[in-house]
Amino acid sequence: MANANFGSNEFGRIIANRIPRKVSLMFERFCQTLQGDGPFITVEVTPPHGASMDPVLAAIEEAGLADKVTGFSVTDNPLARLKMSSILSAIRLQQRFGKPVIATMSMRDRNKLSLQSSLLGANDFDIRIILALTGDPAKLSDQPEVKGVLERDSTLLLSIIYRLNNGFDYSGQELDPKPKPIYPFAVSNAYAKDMKHLMKRMVRKLDYGARAIITQPVFDIQNAKTLLEIFEEARTKSIRETAKDAVLILGQFPVIRAKTATFIADRVPGITVPKSIIDEMNLAAMDGPEKERKVGFALSKSIFDSIMALHPKVHLMTHNRFRLCADLIG
Repeated sequence: MANANFGSNEFGRIIANRIPRKVSLMFERFCQTLQGDGPFITVEVTPPHGASMDPVLAAIEEAGLADKVTGFSVTDNPLARLKMSSILSAIRLQQRFGKPVIATMSMRDRNKLSLQSSLLGANDFDIRIILALTGDPAKLSDQPEVKGVLERDSTLLLSIIYRLNNGFDYSGQELDPKPKPIYPFAVSNAYAKDMKHLMKRMVRKLDYGARAIITQPVFDIQNAKTLLEIFEEARTKSIRETAKDAVLILGQFPVIRAKTATFIADRVPGITVPKSIIDEMNLAAMDGPEKERKVGFALSKSIFDSIMALHPKVHLMTHNRFRLCADLIG
Protein backbone atom coordinates (compact mmCIF):
# COMPACT_ATOMS: atom_id res chain seq x y z
CA MET A 1 0.00 0.00 0.00
CA ALA A 2 1.31 3.46 -0.83
CA ASN A 3 2.08 5.85 1.98
CA ALA A 4 -0.91 7.81 3.23
CA ASN A 5 -0.71 11.34 1.87
CA PHE A 6 -2.68 14.28 3.23
CA GLY A 7 -5.06 15.74 0.72
CA SER A 8 -4.32 13.35 -2.14
CA ASN A 9 -7.15 11.85 -4.18
CA GLU A 10 -5.34 8.51 -4.15
CA PHE A 11 -5.33 8.50 -0.36
CA GLY A 12 -9.01 9.36 -0.31
CA ARG A 13 -9.80 6.39 -2.54
CA ILE A 14 -7.70 4.05 -0.40
CA ILE A 15 -9.36 4.85 2.90
CA ALA A 16 -12.84 5.08 1.38
CA ASN A 17 -12.49 1.48 0.19
CA ARG A 18 -11.17 0.16 3.49
CA ILE A 19 -13.11 1.78 6.33
CA PRO A 20 -16.71 2.85 6.96
CA ARG A 21 -17.51 6.06 5.13
CA LYS A 22 -18.39 7.95 8.32
CA VAL A 23 -14.93 7.30 9.81
CA SER A 24 -13.31 7.96 6.44
CA LEU A 25 -14.95 11.37 6.24
CA MET A 26 -13.86 12.22 9.80
CA PHE A 27 -10.19 11.76 8.94
CA GLU A 28 -10.55 13.39 5.52
CA ARG A 29 -12.02 16.51 7.16
CA PHE A 30 -9.27 16.52 9.78
CA CYS A 31 -6.53 16.37 7.13
CA GLN A 32 -8.21 18.96 4.92
CA THR A 33 -8.63 21.33 7.86
CA LEU A 34 -5.00 20.87 8.88
CA GLN A 35 -3.75 21.68 5.40
CA GLY A 36 -6.29 24.36 4.62
CA ASP A 37 -6.18 28.09 5.28
CA GLY A 38 -8.87 28.06 7.98
CA PRO A 39 -8.61 27.43 11.73
CA PHE A 40 -7.32 24.13 13.09
CA ILE A 41 -7.49 23.76 16.87
CA THR A 42 -6.70 20.72 19.00
CA VAL A 43 -6.88 20.46 22.78
CA GLU A 44 -4.65 18.30 24.95
CA VAL A 45 -6.38 15.92 27.36
CA THR A 46 -4.59 14.26 30.28
CA PRO A 47 -6.08 10.88 31.28
CA PRO A 48 -6.94 10.39 34.96
CA HIS A 49 -4.86 8.84 37.69
CA GLY A 50 -7.68 6.36 38.06
CA ALA A 51 -9.75 3.76 36.28
CA SER A 52 -12.39 5.80 34.43
CA MET A 53 -12.41 8.51 31.77
CA ASP A 54 -16.01 9.40 32.62
CA PRO A 55 -15.23 12.53 34.73
CA VAL A 56 -12.90 13.88 32.03
CA LEU A 57 -15.44 13.25 29.28
CA ALA A 58 -18.17 14.89 31.34
CA ALA A 59 -16.00 17.99 31.91
CA ILE A 60 -15.34 18.32 28.16
CA GLU A 61 -19.05 17.98 27.44
CA GLU A 62 -20.02 20.48 30.14
CA ALA A 63 -17.64 23.05 28.63
CA GLY A 64 -19.14 22.52 25.16
CA LEU A 65 -15.60 22.12 23.87
CA ALA A 66 -16.13 19.41 21.24
CA ASP A 67 -18.08 21.81 19.03
CA LYS A 68 -15.24 24.35 19.10
CA VAL A 69 -12.26 22.18 18.16
CA THR A 70 -10.98 20.13 15.22
CA GLY A 71 -9.85 17.30 17.46
CA PHE A 72 -8.18 16.30 20.71
CA SER A 73 -4.88 14.81 21.81
CA VAL A 74 -4.20 12.48 24.73
CA THR A 75 -0.98 12.53 26.77
CA ASP A 76 1.04 9.43 27.67
CA ASN A 77 2.10 9.42 31.33
CA PRO A 78 3.50 12.99 31.27
CA LEU A 79 6.45 13.56 33.60
CA ALA A 80 6.58 9.74 33.83
CA ARG A 81 3.68 9.83 36.29
CA LEU A 82 1.01 7.17 36.25
CA LYS A 83 -2.12 7.87 34.20
CA MET A 84 -4.60 5.72 32.32
CA SER A 85 -3.37 4.34 28.98
CA SER A 86 -3.20 7.02 26.31
CA ILE A 87 -4.48 4.69 23.59
CA LEU A 88 -7.42 3.35 25.59
CA SER A 89 -8.28 6.88 26.71
CA ALA A 90 -8.12 8.04 23.09
CA ILE A 91 -10.59 5.33 22.09
CA ARG A 92 -13.09 6.54 24.69
CA LEU A 93 -12.60 10.16 23.69
CA GLN A 94 -12.91 9.58 19.94
CA GLN A 95 -15.96 7.36 20.28
CA ARG A 96 -17.68 9.80 22.65
CA PHE A 97 -17.30 12.97 20.59
CA GLY A 98 -16.74 11.70 17.05
CA LYS A 99 -13.63 13.87 16.68
CA PRO A 100 -10.19 12.56 15.65
CA VAL A 101 -7.86 12.04 18.60
CA ILE A 102 -4.07 12.28 18.50
CA ALA A 103 -2.73 9.52 20.76
CA THR A 104 0.68 10.24 22.25
CA MET A 105 3.12 7.34 22.44
CA SER A 106 6.26 7.68 24.54
CA MET A 107 9.44 5.81 23.69
CA ARG A 108 10.29 5.77 27.39
CA ASP A 109 7.89 2.91 28.18
CA ARG A 110 8.00 0.59 25.16
CA ASN A 111 10.38 -1.45 23.03
CA LYS A 112 9.93 -2.11 19.29
CA LEU A 113 7.66 -5.10 19.90
CA SER A 114 5.34 -3.22 22.24
CA LEU A 115 5.23 -0.17 19.98
CA GLN A 116 4.15 -2.21 16.98
CA SER A 117 1.64 -4.22 18.98
CA SER A 118 0.07 -1.05 20.40
CA LEU A 119 -0.10 0.62 16.98
CA LEU A 120 -1.81 -2.39 15.38
CA GLY A 121 -4.34 -2.65 18.19
CA ALA A 122 -5.03 1.09 18.12
CA ASN A 123 -5.46 0.89 14.36
CA ASP A 124 -8.32 -1.59 14.69
CA PHE A 125 -10.14 0.99 16.85
CA ASP A 126 -9.35 3.80 14.36
CA ILE A 127 -6.86 5.53 16.64
CA ARG A 128 -4.52 6.42 13.82
CA ILE A 129 -3.04 9.85 14.52
CA ILE A 130 0.06 9.17 16.62
CA LEU A 131 2.23 11.78 18.33
CA ALA A 132 5.73 10.34 18.71
CA LEU A 133 7.60 11.41 21.85
CA THR A 134 10.86 10.33 23.41
CA GLY A 135 9.20 11.00 26.78
CA ASP A 136 10.11 12.67 30.04
CA PRO A 137 12.88 10.93 32.03
CA ALA A 138 11.84 7.99 34.20
CA LYS A 139 13.59 9.61 37.18
CA LEU A 140 10.68 12.10 37.37
CA SER A 141 8.20 9.29 37.99
CA ASP A 142 5.92 9.01 41.00
CA GLN A 143 6.32 5.22 40.86
CA PRO A 144 9.21 3.59 42.75
CA GLU A 145 12.28 2.43 40.80
CA VAL A 146 10.77 2.94 37.35
CA LYS A 147 13.21 2.26 34.53
CA GLY A 148 12.91 3.68 31.04
CA VAL A 149 13.07 1.40 27.99
CA LEU A 150 14.34 3.89 25.41
CA GLU A 151 15.61 1.66 22.60
CA ARG A 152 15.96 4.90 20.64
CA ASP A 153 14.41 8.36 20.43
CA SER A 154 11.05 9.20 18.82
CA THR A 155 12.44 8.71 15.30
CA LEU A 156 12.24 4.94 15.90
CA LEU A 157 8.47 5.21 16.32
CA LEU A 158 8.25 7.39 13.20
CA SER A 159 10.21 4.79 11.21
CA ILE A 160 7.96 1.99 12.51
CA ILE A 161 4.87 3.93 11.37
CA TYR A 162 6.48 4.47 7.96
CA ARG A 163 6.88 0.70 7.57
CA LEU A 164 3.37 -0.08 8.84
CA ASN A 165 1.91 2.39 6.34
CA ASN A 166 3.62 0.36 3.61
CA GLY A 167 2.14 -2.89 4.96
CA PHE A 168 5.21 -4.32 6.72
CA ASP A 169 6.37 -4.67 10.30
CA TYR A 170 9.74 -3.34 11.46
CA SER A 171 11.49 -6.61 10.58
CA GLY A 172 10.20 -6.47 7.00
CA GLN A 173 7.48 -9.13 7.34
CA GLU A 174 4.26 -8.41 5.45
CA LEU A 175 1.21 -7.68 7.59
CA ASP A 176 -2.11 -9.42 6.96
CA PRO A 177 -4.42 -7.60 7.02
CA LYS A 178 -2.56 -4.38 6.43
CA PRO A 179 -3.26 -1.46 8.80
CA LYS A 180 -5.35 1.52 7.81
CA PRO A 181 -3.30 4.69 7.19
CA ILE A 182 -1.52 6.06 10.25
CA TYR A 183 -0.68 9.77 10.54
CA PRO A 184 2.60 10.35 12.42
CA PHE A 185 3.04 13.66 14.27
CA ALA A 186 6.14 14.89 16.10
CA VAL A 187 7.08 17.65 18.54
CA SER A 188 9.55 20.51 18.69
CA ASN A 189 10.82 22.98 21.24
CA ALA A 190 9.58 26.52 20.65
CA TYR A 191 12.88 28.22 21.33
CA ALA A 192 16.63 27.57 21.29
CA LYS A 193 19.65 29.83 21.52
CA ASP A 194 20.59 28.53 18.10
CA MET A 195 17.34 28.28 16.11
CA LYS A 196 19.25 26.62 13.25
CA HIS A 197 19.77 23.66 15.58
CA LEU A 198 16.01 23.53 16.09
CA MET A 199 15.53 23.57 12.32
CA LYS A 200 17.89 20.62 11.88
CA ARG A 201 15.88 18.60 14.38
CA MET A 202 12.71 19.44 12.44
CA VAL A 203 14.37 18.22 9.24
CA ARG A 204 15.26 14.93 10.93
CA LYS A 205 11.66 14.32 12.02
CA LEU A 206 10.32 15.24 8.60
CA ASP A 207 12.85 12.85 7.05
CA TYR A 208 11.39 10.09 9.21
CA GLY A 209 7.92 10.85 7.87
CA ALA A 210 6.30 13.27 10.35
CA ARG A 211 3.24 14.87 8.74
CA ALA A 212 2.88 17.61 11.36
CA ILE A 213 5.08 19.04 14.10
CA ILE A 214 3.53 20.45 17.28
CA THR A 215 5.65 23.02 19.12
CA GLN A 216 6.06 23.69 22.79
CA PRO A 217 3.97 26.69 23.94
CA VAL A 218 4.61 29.99 22.19
CA PHE A 219 4.18 33.25 24.14
CA ASP A 220 5.51 35.75 21.64
CA ILE A 221 4.35 36.50 18.10
CA GLN A 222 7.92 37.05 16.89
CA ASN A 223 8.81 33.60 18.25
CA ALA A 224 5.89 32.19 16.23
CA LYS A 225 7.10 33.93 13.06
CA THR A 226 10.63 32.56 13.55
CA LEU A 227 9.30 29.03 14.03
CA LEU A 228 7.28 29.28 10.83
CA GLU A 229 10.35 30.53 8.94
CA ILE A 230 12.61 27.71 10.11
CA PHE A 231 9.87 25.14 9.51
CA GLU A 232 9.56 26.28 5.90
CA GLU A 233 13.32 25.91 5.55
CA ALA A 234 13.14 22.45 7.14
CA ARG A 235 10.52 21.37 4.62
CA THR A 236 12.75 22.35 1.72
CA LYS A 237 15.74 20.50 3.21
CA SER A 238 13.91 17.25 3.98
CA ILE A 239 14.55 14.25 1.74
CA ARG A 240 11.01 12.93 2.25
CA GLU A 241 8.36 13.67 -0.36
CA THR A 242 5.69 13.92 2.36
CA ALA A 243 7.50 16.91 3.90
CA LYS A 244 6.07 19.26 1.30
CA ASP A 245 2.59 18.73 2.78
CA ALA A 246 3.69 18.79 6.43
CA VAL A 247 2.25 21.45 8.74
CA LEU A 248 3.55 23.28 11.81
CA ILE A 249 1.09 23.47 14.72
CA LEU A 250 1.89 26.16 17.28
CA GLY A 251 1.45 25.18 20.91
CA GLN A 252 -0.16 27.50 23.42
CA PHE A 253 -0.42 27.23 27.19
CA PRO A 254 -2.74 29.90 28.65
CA VAL A 255 -1.11 31.34 31.77
CA ILE A 256 -3.47 32.81 34.35
CA ARG A 257 -1.10 32.76 37.35
CA ALA A 258 2.12 34.72 37.80
CA LYS A 259 3.74 31.76 39.53
CA THR A 260 3.14 29.57 36.47
CA ALA A 261 4.61 32.15 34.08
CA THR A 262 7.75 32.44 36.22
CA PHE A 263 8.11 28.66 36.54
CA ILE A 264 7.86 28.13 32.77
CA ALA A 265 10.36 30.90 32.08
CA ASP A 266 12.89 29.65 34.65
CA ARG A 267 12.50 25.89 34.65
CA VAL A 268 11.09 24.60 31.37
CA PRO A 269 13.66 24.26 28.55
CA GLY A 270 12.69 25.02 24.99
CA ILE A 271 10.17 27.76 25.89
CA THR A 272 10.67 31.50 26.27
CA VAL A 273 8.25 33.79 28.11
CA PRO A 274 8.76 37.53 27.47
CA LYS A 275 9.72 39.54 30.55
CA SER A 276 6.85 41.94 29.81
CA ILE A 277 4.32 39.14 30.41
CA ILE A 278 6.00 38.05 33.65
CA ASP A 279 6.11 41.65 34.92
CA GLU A 280 2.46 42.29 34.06
CA MET A 281 1.37 39.04 35.73
CA ASN A 282 3.40 39.79 38.86
CA LEU A 283 1.87 43.27 39.14
CA ALA A 284 -1.63 41.83 38.73
CA ALA A 285 -0.98 39.19 41.41
CA MET A 286 -0.29 41.98 43.90
CA ASP A 287 -3.95 43.02 43.54
CA GLY A 288 -5.35 39.58 44.29
CA PRO A 289 -6.28 36.31 42.53
CA GLU A 290 -9.24 37.75 40.65
CA LYS A 291 -7.17 40.51 39.05
CA GLU A 292 -4.35 38.04 38.39
CA ARG A 293 -6.69 35.69 36.52
CA LYS A 294 -8.34 38.52 34.59
CA VAL A 295 -5.00 39.91 33.40
CA GLY A 296 -3.63 36.43 32.66
CA PHE A 297 -6.64 35.51 30.57
CA ALA A 298 -6.49 38.80 28.65
CA LEU A 299 -2.81 38.23 27.86
CA SER A 300 -3.44 34.61 26.84
CA LYS A 301 -6.40 35.62 24.69
CA SER A 302 -4.31 38.29 22.97
CA ILE A 303 -1.55 35.77 22.19
CA PHE A 304 -4.09 33.21 20.97
CA ASP A 305 -5.83 35.69 18.68
CA SER A 306 -2.50 36.97 17.30
CA ILE A 307 -1.31 33.45 16.53
CA MET A 308 -4.64 32.52 14.92
CA ALA A 309 -4.36 35.62 12.71
CA LEU A 310 -0.78 34.71 11.73
CA HIS A 311 -1.08 30.93 11.38
CA PRO A 312 -4.40 29.43 12.56
CA LYS A 313 -3.02 26.02 13.51
CA VAL A 314 -2.96 25.83 17.31
CA HIS A 315 -2.61 23.12 19.95
CA LEU A 316 -3.93 24.13 23.38
CA MET A 317 -2.41 22.69 26.56
CA THR A 318 -4.32 23.58 29.73
CA HIS A 319 -4.04 20.64 32.17
CA ASN A 320 -7.69 19.69 31.56
CA ARG A 321 -9.08 23.19 32.19
CA PHE A 322 -11.64 22.75 29.48
CA ARG A 323 -13.77 25.75 30.37
CA LEU A 324 -10.67 27.91 30.01
CA CYS A 325 -10.10 26.41 26.54
CA ALA A 326 -13.68 27.11 25.51
CA ASP A 327 -13.48 30.72 26.75
CA LEU A 328 -10.17 31.26 24.98
CA ILE A 329 -11.50 29.98 21.65
CA GLY A 330 -14.69 32.01 22.09
